[in-house]
Amino acid sequence: MIFVNYKAYKEGTGQKAVALTKILEEVAHETQIKIIPVVQASDIKEIVASTTLEVWTQKVDPVEFGAHTGAIVPEAVFEDGAAGTFLNHSEARFATFEELAKASDRAKSVSLKTLIFAKDIEELKTITSLSPSYLAYEPPELVGSSTVSVSTAKPEVIKEAAEIAKLAGMPLIVGAGIHSADDIRKSLSLGAVGFAIATNIVKAEDPKKALLELVKGFE
Repeated sequence: MIFVNYKAYKEGTGQKAVALTKILEEVAHETQIKIIPVVQASDIKEIVASTTLEVWTQKVDPVEFGAHTGAIVPEAVFEDGAAGTFLNHSEARFATFEELAKASDRAKSVSLKTLIFAKDIEELKTITSLSPSYLAYEPPELVGSSTVSVSTAKPEVIKEAAEIAKLAGMPLIVGAGIHSADDIRKSLSLGAVGFAIATNIVKAEDPKKALLELVKGFE
């Protein structure tokens, strides 16, 4: 499976986000690989209405309805059709573990699936206590890289992370610099089951071609 994070890129916003999602859906149907667009909260409703793919939001906040200006309330994105949420991405990390835990609890309370990111093995071990739908290992220093991937820079850490995830009974997702079929293939061999990818798809000249090249790693 592949999570495609649209971030706040121009290419993944508004009508361009809808168009990109149609491309992801084409590839998902052609290859039978599960592909999940992870979109800005403001685009969820429109994207959900335009696709058969499962759509996720990029984050929710650890709040309930109330005086929380600018917060993303879990109930709101769920009502718009989001099936899950990223939590603790390197670009949207929580200040404390307590805040992360509360956001996780709030997401689960409205039936949102969760993918929680860890920057290292120690954090990954801690996050298992939150029982997310998916564990994700993504070293922040490699996020956005188009030349160095986590599978080439830290293969031994992927293997260790996969063992921790397996013991906890949770699937491991890896991210950071994944940009080739070889990256996919190698990470799968080390125990990963899926990938979080952004720049190499969203900002590609030809997103469909880039995605079709990547999914060859599942063959």
